[in-house]
Amino acid sequence: MKNNFLERGGLWVVGQFLLLILALLAGIFWTAEWGKAAFRAVGWFFIVAGAFCGVSGVLALGRNLTPFPEPTAKAELVTSGIYGWIRHPLYTAVGCEGIGWGLVRGSMPALVFAGLLLVLLVRKARREEAHLAKSFPEYQGYARRVKGFIPWLY
Repeated sequence: MKNNFLERGGLWVVGQFLLLILALLAGIFWTAEWGKAAFRAVGWFFIVAGAFCGVSGVLALGRNLTPFPEPTAKAELVTSGIYGWIRHPLYTAVGCEGIGWGLVRGSMPALVFAGLLLVLLVRKARREEAHLAKSFPEYQGYARRVKGFIPWLY
């Protein structure tokens, strides 16, 4: 196992948290009147869905949880619980929270940062999947059966 922050994918983690902070700050400082009730309602839906995915993912992963795209040496492949529905519930959670925040706050800059965050998370997931496929021979079959971010769709 690699112990070096950069070798384990630390830049992905730094980028993810930087974009999260930027989205948060943008939602605080740059809001607009277009944030009408319908947008806020959709935003709250995303926030609640994100919270569900996040809590479910953390509980299912247990000691396998790591912010890095490379699993730990003692990691086990988790395919039950929410991982039976989507392969990346924690990334889905972060993306939903970012989009929801931008909609609730009526902040186009927050939505832009959330969109950039989504791009980063999809790319980070691809890197993670390469590591998982190397570590767990059964991962390829699991990946064919279970969508990555949205059940039955994507």
